[in-house]
Amino acid sequence: MATEFAFPDAGAKTAAAAPEFQTEKMSLSMGPSHPSTHGVLRLQLELDGEVVTKCEPIIGYLHRGDEKIAENMTYNQFVPYTDRLDYLAPLANNVAYAIAVERLAKLEVPERCQAIRVVSCELARISSHLLGLGAYGIDVGAWSVFLYSFTEREKLYKLFEELTGARFTTSYTRIGGVARDVPEGWTDRVNAFCDQFLPILDEILALLTRNKIFMDRTVGVGVISREDAIAYGLTGPNLRGSGVGLDLRKDRPYSGYERYQFDVPVGTTGDCYDRYLVRGEEMKQSVRIVKQVLANFPKGPWQATDARRIVSPSKDKVLTSMEELIQNFMLVTEGPQMPAGEVYFEAENPKGALGFYVVSRGGGVPWRLKIRAPSFCNLSILPKLCAGTMVSDVVSILGSLDFVMGECDR
Repeated sequence: MATEFAFPDAGAKTAAAAPEFQTEKMSLSMGPSHPSTHGVLRLQLELDGEVVTKCEPIIGYLHRGDEKIAENMTYNQFVPYTDRLDYLAPLANNVAYAIAVERLAKLEVPERCQAIRVVSCELARISSHLLGLGAYGIDVGAWSVFLYSFTEREKLYKLFEELTGARFTTSYTRIGGVARDVPEGWTDRVNAFCDQFLPILDEILALLTRNKIFMDRTVGVGVISREDAIAYGLTGPNLRGSGVGLDLRKDRPYSGYERYQFDVPVGTTGDCYDRYLVRGEEMKQSVRIVKQVLANFPKGPWQATDARRIVSPSKDKVLTSMEELIQNFMLVTEGPQMPAGEVYFEAENPKGALGFYVVSRGGGVPWRLKIRAPSFCNLSILPKLCAGTMVSDVVSILGSLDFVMGECDR
């Protein structure tokens, strides 16, 4: 005898219906040694499947106490420590710090020194953006971009070595000037680099700009609204990518930037793709600035000549004059003598606004020093930005923010 089964109506809700399916969230530690975190950033992610429900950035793995160290260093002795902030653009860090101290001392540097600093900063911007672009390409699967960009950076490092004696940590700037004048023929070699770089840059960007895989990974991903960018204190390309055309070189010029013509690229959507486009155009504008500086490169001294208590005398005078020998000895042992007071200055660095707040009680050592690190502020938006994205999108977002943990942790 066949057994009959009664099938309930598919649309009917019975008391025995199964409860709503519940998923269990997973906690994932991304970093601090994960290659996409670009250093020692750790992200503590909460995942619902592949979707990020919570993101907590954990920093401090590279903390060295730079701000406290400054209290026990003369003003010039602290210059090498600024190299280790955004270590992709040490020349720019040196300049930002030196200008802050010079404003404390109300010291004006000669035009030739300003021109050397502007060229150094813009070449550092190109170098930093090239590394960010190459690393970003690897993050999203484009290996060739990395090879192209690092080839160009190698050319820049040769120029840096000729100018400063070092490739990576340059320690080139001094309070009141720079360590030495540009070597003979150096400006011509910089001009030659700029001429050959622009077509290569167009070729590099062409590998990504209309690449479907790259666009799928970046367009509409990690959107930062104009309001959020301002509220979270974002600066630099991350702020300009969200449609805010703030550039300290234009809005609060320093080192003679008001004399040069350049455009400030601004995004419209504020996504990863816009931030990539902004950095690509910024490199072209940096070349434009460098060409203008070199076309009218000033003659004259490369350090202040009327600040005996701040600037060291030339080596030939130290070796031939007792007065200059004593002056050099006092500056080396006690540091440049600053008046009491306080100052805050920020410069437009590759990662954003790098600021130095210096408090002096007189003498050759700062009483307090505070560093406004752009990468630290830019990373503050990660909890809001990553929530609701896929895990793979987190990699694209991190690469588009282009941060450096050296200045974030300080």
